[in-house]
Amino acid sequence: MGLLYNIGIHLYNCGIALAACCNPKARLLRSGRKGLLRHIETSMARGNSGKVVWIHAASLGEFEQGRPIIERIKRDMPDMRVVATLFSPSGYEIRKNYPLADNIFYLPSDTPANVRRFLDAVRPDVAIFIKYEFWLNYLGELHRRNVPTYLVSAIFCPSQVHFRPWGGLWRRALECYNTIFVQDEASRTLLEGIGYNRVVIAGDTRFDRVAEIACNAKRIPTIERFASGAPLFVAGSTWGKDEELLIELINANPDTRFVVAPHEMEETRMQHIEDKVVGGVVRYTRSTESHDFSHAQVMILDTIGLLSSVYGYARWAYIGGGFGVGIHNTLEAATFSLPIAFGPNYHKFLEARDMVALGAATSVCSAAELKAWFTPLKTEGEALQKASSSAYEYTKEHCGATETIVGLIFSKRD
Repeated sequence: MGLLYNIGIHLYNCGIALAACCNPKARLLRSGRKGLLRHIETSMARGNSGKVVWIHAASLGEFEQGRPIIERIKRDMPDMRVVATLFSPSGYEIRKNYPLADNIFYLPSDTPANVRRFLDAVRPDVAIFIKYEFWLNYLGELHRRNVPTYLVSAIFCPSQVHFRPWGGLWRRALECYNTIFVQDEASRTLLEGIGYNRVVIAGDTRFDRVAEIACNAKRIPTIERFASGAPLFVAGSTWGKDEELLIELINANPDTRFVVAPHEMEETRMQHIEDKVVGGVVRYTRSTESHDFSHAQVMILDTIGLLSSVYGYARWAYIGGGFGVGIHNTLEAATFSLPIAFGPNYHKFLEARDMVALGAATSVCSAAELKAWFTPLKTEGEALQKASSSAYEYTKEHCGATETIVGLIFSKRD
């Protein structure tokens, strides 16, 4: 099975090389890996020579999940050198200059030779993987080198390969983790069912992250001028199907202003919104200090880095992705006490299931269902207050995972 895994890694790398000619993300990953190990070796030879913690995240979402851990390490152990890696080109490009990490790299491909060379250069004293990361050669080599290794904010479900009859290699990989910090009791039960007992229920560090975001939300004068005192609905990380539902809702509510933040800012999709919305559309990047927003009902947030703060101006939220592989970050909206709607593919997200059960969020499958959810929240103050309070209390009650994780990992270390 190990041989098949390594063949699979090799074939995947070949696929990236082939896709690079026509896929921008594949092209970024390929160029980012060019000379990567030499760059890592040179970078690690410079700077702080103290103890090293290596933190790996697959993409931007997982990196944000790891940020509270990095911030706590730098606050409590400022001499610790933090080395962060990302697999996703989009995540790396957005966070490559994150100031609290001493070094940020692409993750070199998980081949035995690359792994040995990477670990020889980084020499981590502790390794922390975020949520779903199971690179088998990295885990095996860390285990052979006796590097304490942890998986944090993990969540498991019965459909994962670890719990399938053919998942023996992946079950053995779990043994490479000294401790797995899971989000919920169900995950611990699943792991204990296959004989893995080094489990701590710590919760999800994203709650700590969004609480920090809410406390330090940016003031955005353009959004203030656009809303101009009118109730604001924010739709974040939307895809095409989400936008079709939203366009109907927008046109049916001309007295409400909307901010729509597409997950990918494709010109054709933004133009489609502009063509279909009756009440007028303006793009954030094309507005000026003197811009007249009186004839615009919708603002397209065609930039990155502002959405989490824009939620602070809203009264309601819609989170995209639920008509595809799964919804995006709901907690950024919930921490601002916003009732939330999203598409039907949300069941693998614990926080979404929890908020639906509490009445803070709802799943919709059509424009009619979206309107049925929105209407009472717009017209009935009691309904809005109840859903808003449920969202806020849920995020507040689940803070604290970072303190638990960092405390247990580093409590017995110098």
